[in-house]
Amino acid sequence: MALITLIAIPDSYAEYYSLNDCKGYAKYGLPGQGGTLLCRKGYLLAHDPVRKTPIWVAEHLTSDKARGSIERANNFQPDPELIKGERAEILDYKGSGYDRGHMAPAGDMKWDPQAMLESFFLSNIVPQTGIGMNQGIWKDLEERVRLWATNRGEIYIYTGPIYAKAPPDSIGANKVAVPTHLYKIIYDPVAIEAIAFIMPNTKLKSSDMPRYIVTIREVEEKTGLNFLSKLNPKIADIVELTKSESLWSE
Repeated sequence: MALITLIAIPDSYAEYYSLNDCKGYAKYGLPGQGGTLLCRKGYLLAHDPVRKTPIWVAEHLTSDKARGSIERANNFQPDPELIKGERAEILDYKGSGYDRGHMAPAGDMKWDPQAMLESFFLSNIVPQTGIGMNQGIWKDLEERVRLWATNRGEIYIYTGPIYAKAPPDSIGANKVAVPTHLYKIIYDPVAIEAIAFIMPNTKLKSSDMPRYIVTIREVEEKTGLNFLSKLNPKIADIVELTKSESLWSE
């Protein structure tokens, strides 16, 4: 697997950065140019060496992947491709009061043992409120996303933290940043439509999930990222400015 510190992202980034294994995850463009790019079996992410959390994580979830049956690995570990001092460690989370919250969920990785194992690298994790968030509404959203993948055939997913507080709160000796919010974007390339969520990193009610539906443009404004940049600009404007909750009610 490849690790590269990004300076600039040419259109042919796979050729320059030897990231062919993750080319499919970047089909619609990389959301940003910052961080350390990490190619994994089940996802592609940009890691922030200062905050020790991902900036964004990209997945391509198909109906076959969503129907996987591999058991959860549950083996959290520091990312072996990141150097100490620029990554989260197991002890950073111990006694912090926060869950180790996946950005690319383990539940999305049941199609492959390596993908499952790598989803537990701490580069794919953020400090997340447990009850009512990681163990509640966020888990419910992840399950809903897998249902959408099953019903729709394929979807592209972008997930990550938002830091509305500067400087952010942190945990552990390595000062792993605690996000104030989390976002998730789901894009259906066949129907050419998307839905996005921003949720505060606190205890919430699952029944209130529709309240946290936003446009992709709102996520971009809060993160400084640019999603679906490879789409035709006119199509991208429609997709990114539309709150399409009624289209995702299955």
